[in-house]
Amino acid sequence: MPELPIPPHFDPATVESVWRVDYQGRSREAAAWAEQHGIGPVSGDGARLCLMLVDCQNTFCVPDFELFVGGRSGLGAVEDNTRLCEFIYRNLGAISAIAPTMDTHTTTQIFHPIFWVNQAGEHPIGAQTIITPDDLQHGVWRVNPDIGLAAERGLDWLRAHANHYVRTLADGRYPLMVWPYHALLGGIGHALVSAVEEAVFFHSIARRTAPRFEVKGSNPLTENYSVLSAEVCEGPDGQRIAERNSGFVEWLLGFDAVIVAGQAKSHCVAWSVHDLLSEIRARDPELAGKVFLLEDCTSSVVVPGVVDFTEQADGAFKQFAEAGMHRVHSTNPIDSWPELSL
Repeated sequence: MPELPIPPHFDPATVESVWRVDYQGRSREAAAWAEQHGIGPVSGDGARLCLMLVDCQNTFCVPDFELFVGGRSGLGAVEDNTRLCEFIYRNLGAISAIAPTMDTHTTTQIFHPIFWVNQAGEHPIGAQTIITPDDLQHGVWRVNPDIGLAAERGLDWLRAHANHYVRTLADGRYPLMVWPYHALLGGIGHALVSAVEEAVFFHSIARRTAPRFEVKGSNPLTENYSVLSAEVCEGPDGQRIAERNSGFVEWLLGFDAVIVAGQAKSHCVAWSVHDLLSEIRARDPELAGKVFLLEDCTSSVVVPGVVDFTEQADGAFKQFAEAGMHRVHSTNPIDSWPELSL
């Protein structure tokens, strides 16, 4: 299907702001737009394409919110979402489904300040704090005995879990980082970026289908960089505390192509794609060829003068491409992408 024009309501200048989507107005416009451009319902699609949007939420994508992903340009997520919205609008007739993942937290989780105290009873403050096994061994940080989880689970068990969790993370992907409170359920930071929400809604009306939202990260005892699996799935006693998101994996792999965008390239995008690749390798490595990474619609975590994860993210994407996935750009027509037949 040929690319479509960008609908007149889209204003790139609004992508970095939070505002209310006019559902009623956009629904009328989307229906008229579909009729004008011959956009049919997804039930008539030949090739079925899914667009997975990783954590395109205010907390990561709007300047001055808690964990804004600026990338090296300083406005990374804003620039990414501008291109992402334009990509959705240009390809309304080709995208069969949109699946936004939603980082979803409450206050007393293992990576939030209130979970931890130092010897003076103070919580981690300021810049992100890394907690290591040595920190716990020497009492630099310990579980806050006053949080409700201590009463629910028992303080001894929670301390054992914290030690197990920090050791497991240190041996794996990342050390435990205490993040600022972010993506809190019910808060404005949790919501999709307004312009992205509007584009997703416009697509759902034009194509007569609902988006599939995938919630991740609400387990207080573990983290979910990846939408497909928690960082640690077992407690100190070997009991399961989380399961892989096998239903979402099966749903994704039922499409002819899976397109991935979102934030942050170095963290939640990279590990979601990593876990998807692991599932693909367990089934059929050739399935990697159906995954397309929108490289100009994702940015890495960069804190100038402190940390820059760009090279690590680029290295991960290089490995994904070597496994058969495709690194593509939103500005190139999708019918020019390799191995994608519409």
